Amino acid sequence: MTEPAGKTEESSGGESTGTVVLAGIVNLTIAVAKLIGGLISHSSAMLSEAAHSLADTVTEVLLFIALKRGDRAPDARHPFGYGRETYFWAFLAALATFGVGAGFSIVQGVQTILGGEEQGDPLISYIVLAVSFVLEASSLRKAVRQVRGAARRWRVTPGQYLAGTTDTTVKAVTFEDSAALVGLVLAALGLFLEQMTGDPLWDGLSAMVIGILLIVVATVLARANVSLLIGQSVSPRIEAELKKEIAALDHVVDVPFLLTSVIGPAQLLVAAKVDFDDDASAGDIERISDEAERRLVARHEGVRYVFLDPTAGDGQARAQAHRPRGK
Repeated sequence: MTEPAGKTEESSGGESTGTVVLAGIVNLTIAVAKLIGGLISHSSAMLSEAAHSLADTVTEVLLFIALKRGDRAPDARHPFGYGRETYFWAFLAALATFGVGAGFSIVQGVQTILGGEEQGDPLISYIVLAVSFVLEASSLRKAVRQVRGAARRWRVTPGQYLAGTTDTTVKAVTFEDSAALVGLVLAALGLFLEQMTGDPLWDGLSAMVIGILLIVVATVLARANVSLLIGQSVSPRIEAELKKEIAALDHVVDVPFLLTSVIGPAQLLVAAKVDFDDDASAGDIERISDEAERRLVARHEGVRYVFLDPTAGDGQARAQAHRPRGK
C-alpha cells in the first residue's frame, strides 16, 4: 500500500521538521552520555549504543537537509521540482545507520567476544541508559503522535500509514527511535549479565545484536527510499479513485490507461489516456480536461500535475516498442 502524498502530508511538513530536529538534539546528547558511560564501564554494548546514537544524529542531519533541499520550487531544469531529492538524502541517512552504527557495533562485539574486556563500574552506564530511555521515548512519542494523527485522517492504521507514506523523514525517525529503545534494553541486559556472570561474552553478544538490529532498520529504510527515488506509483486503491474521478466526467466513455508517480513528499503526477464519446467536440475535450485537472487537484491535494491524452489505446504499444532487446 502506498498512499499518495496528500493533505495529511502537506500539512505535516513543518511537523516533520520539528520531529527531525528534536530527534537530532536528543540523539547527540545521548551519544555523548553513552560514550562517557561506555568508557567508564568498559562496556562494548554501551560503546555500540554511543555509535548507534551518533549514527542517528548523522541521520537526523541528513534528513533535515532532505526536507530543505526537497522543498525547493520547480525551475527550468527541474520542472517537477526537487521532491525526489528528499529520498536521495534519506537514502544516505539509511547508509549512515548501516555503516556507522551497525558496522561499529558488530566489530566492537566481535572484539569483545574474542579478546574479552576489563570490567569497570557499571553504575554510570545504568544511569545513562535510564536517562537515554526517557529521552528517546519522548522523541518517539512525538513521531508516533504525528503518525497516529496522519493515519486517522487517512482512515488507515498507523502501521499501514508507515508502510505507505511518502514522508520518509517521519518514517525514519519512528523506526530509528524504536530501534534505539530496543537497543537500550539490549545494552542494559548485556551489561547486567556480564556483571552477574563476570563473562564479557554477554556484553559482546549484546553489541552484535544491536548491530544486527541497525542493519534491519537501515535495510528497510533504504529499500523504501530507493523505490521512491526511482519513481513509485501510488496504491491500486488510490489509482482506482483517480480513475473513477476522471471516468465520471461528461463525455468520458472509459479511462483505459492511468499512470501515477510520486515525485516527492506531498507531490504526485497523474497521466491517463481518456476515451471520449464520438459526439465530443474539441471544445468539449478541452473543457473536460481542464475540469479533470481541477477536480483531481481539489479532491486529492497531493496531485501536482495532471496530463490527459484523448486518444484510443491502453498506452502499452509505445512502451513495448521501446523495451530493451531480450526483455
